[in-house]
Amino acid sequence: MSATRVVVIGGGLAGIAAALQAADRGAEVVLLERQARLGGLTWSFRRHGLWFDNGHHIFLRCCTAYRGLLDRLGVATLTCLQERLELPVLSPNGTYTAIRRSGLPAPLHLARSLLTYGHLSLTDRIRSGRAALSMRKLDPADPKLDEIALGQWLESHGQGDRAIEALWDLIALPTLNLHASSVSLALAAMVFKTGLLDSANAGDIGWSRVPLAHLHGDPAIAALEKAGVEVLLRTPAESVSTPKAGSGRFQVALRRSSGDIQADRVVVATSPQRAAKLLPAVRSPAFARLGTSAVVNIQLVLDRKVMDFPFAGVVDSPVQFVFDRTDSSGLRRGQFLTISLSAADSYMRESQSHLVSSFSNALEELFPAMRHARILDAVVTRERHATFRAAPGSAALRRAPVDWPDGVSLAGAWCDTGWPATMESAVRSGVRAVREVLS
Repeated sequence: MSATRVVVIGGGLAGIAAALQAADRGAEVVLLERQARLGGLTWSFRRHGLWFDNGHHIFLRCCTAYRGLLDRLGVATLTCLQERLELPVLSPNGTYTAIRRSGLPAPLHLARSLLTYGHLSLTDRIRSGRAALSMRKLDPADPKLDEIALGQWLESHGQGDRAIEALWDLIALPTLNLHASSVSLALAAMVFKTGLLDSANAGDIGWSRVPLAHLHGDPAIAALEKAGVEVLLRTPAESVSTPKAGSGRFQVALRRSSGDIQADRVVVATSPQRAAKLLPAVRSPAFARLGTSAVVNIQLVLDRKVMDFPFAGVVDSPVQFVFDRTDSSGLRRGQFLTISLSAADSYMRESQSHLVSSFSNALEELFPAMRHARILDAVVTRERHATFRAAPGSAALRRAPVDWPDGVSLAGAWCDTGWPATMESAVRSGVRAVREVLS
């Protein structure tokens, strides 16, 4: 009997994970990617001899599926993972503090950091600790939690504007890509419980020591080919037709091509909007109504070092997070900094020159050495549809419709994995999609 033929549409992390999973299960696999590269929203480009990523991506120790993919690709050694969580938090007024864990079990591992958190008053610190203990009791799977916003819940638990801005949004923004006032409590509870409150070491932070193309896209090509997967780049799919009577096989039509690809099973690992277009037989799927949130990154090549941390969170400033990418960019002298802005829809139409100027000035308020630094190069990267919009009510939209054809499954960070739109969610969705179609 011939092997089951699986076609995976989309070469992001979800598609890569799905293709490898299907090959491991003995399927004959074809991966279609419309770009000239794999990696999806994690990609890199060279400019003036340096490597730029489209955005800075981190992971946590609790991201077990993503870390498993790194192992499978043979690139885990190209990342750093903290032995113990330490997140510096800066402000323009010179206040420096850090969120770091102790050797105590959860949730006591963060008690000292919260009690000494210099960006809040002692009263706010105590109230925030009480709110964190209350959040630990929440069940992220409770559908009622998806009906309200995190900010609303925080206010009802004694959190004022200052605590929300200087503490809760510090975590919510980069992980959920929305402010506390707009994000679903269900997803927020999942992030805080899984990453910080339930396990002491879950929130240890990891990052890539190389350009993202060298961590994901390039090694994925090698791993897929070794697994026997046929990878077709620059090959956009046009539509997926359900099997005709007696054929039992799906027809995947290729754009700008007269030929189709036949498949016994199909995994659609694309954005929700593109997934809806690929399957015209499914009318107005709920997931097509998922909104999106933007991410903007301002990347600066400086003639000198101005920051002593590998990364830092920032409060009371337009800067949210800043990362040192000097080593991974290939820069030999000076420093390469990336300012990462989440929930960045308001910055999408601002010019590069304006963003570079205003955020360079903001960096001067944080790092005095920046006032004497010269900007050698600057690039602004923008992802308008970086993540799905994790607003209240989004949980129901992430589920596949009941009339989805047998033999087709969805994958992507936006799918109903229980996680926000992260690299972990993408990998989990790809693995689960293959289990569904090959079960």
